[in-house]
Amino acid sequence: MDRRGLLNDPVETQLLILDGRQSTTWTALPCIVQSVNFSQMTLVAQPTIQGVTYDQNNNATYVNLPLLGDVPIVFPGAGDFILTLPIAAGDEVLVIFSSRCIDGWWSLGGIQVPMEMRMHDLSDGFAIPGPKSLPNIIPNISTTTAQLRNKAGTTYIELTNTGINLVGNVMVTGAIIATGEITGNSIPLSNHIHPGVTSGSSDTGTPIL
Repeated sequence: MDRRGLLNDPVETQLLILDGRQSTTWTALPCIVQSVNFSQMTLVAQPTIQGVTYDQNNNATYVNLPLLGDVPIVFPGAGDFILTLPIAAGDEVLVIFSSRCIDGWWSLGGIQVPMEMRMHDLSDGFAIPGPKSLPNIIPNISTTTAQLRNKAGTTYIELTNTGINLVGNVMVTGAIIATGEITGNSIPLSNHIHPGVTSGSSDTGTPIL
C-alpha cells in the first residue's frame, strides 16, 4: 500500500486518489512481439514494463502485464501505397492506446458507435514498429542521407542531395527505362563497340569501350 494513505492530510489523500486513477489510464508502452497475423494485420505483444502488487505487509511483487491480443499494426501508407515491414516475434514495437473502444471500427471500418464504454484500455492498442532498446540499437546510421536498409547496413537504398545510391544486388521484373546513359563496369550501353565483328552469323566479342 502507499504510505500516504496513513497520513491524516486531505491534500495527500486527494493526490493518492488522483494517482490511483491515473494508474489505470494507459497511453503508450514499449512491447515485444509474440506472434503476427499478417492476414489481419495484427499482432500479439507483451508489454515490457511490469506492474506491481502489494501484500498486506506492503511487500511489492512485480508481475508481467497481460498479453495484448489483436493489436492492429500501423504501417506507413496513404492512398494506394503502403510500406510493409516483415515484423516477427521478438521485434520491439510501441503500442499506443486509443482513448475509446476501437472494436467496432476495427471490425467494420468507417464510423461506428463504441461497443464498450472503456477508455485508455489495454484492449485498444495500435502497434507502431521501430523503437529500439539499447541492446537492439541500429548501428552506423547515416547522418547525411536517407536510407531504407537492413539492420547491418550492408544493403540499402540511399537518397542523397545529388541522386540515389543502391548497395546490394538488384533484381528487376519488368522494363527499365532510362533517359540518361546506362553504364556497366565502366562501359556505356548506348555507344559501346565490340571487337571481332564479321559478316554472317558470327558473334561479336564482349564490349571494349
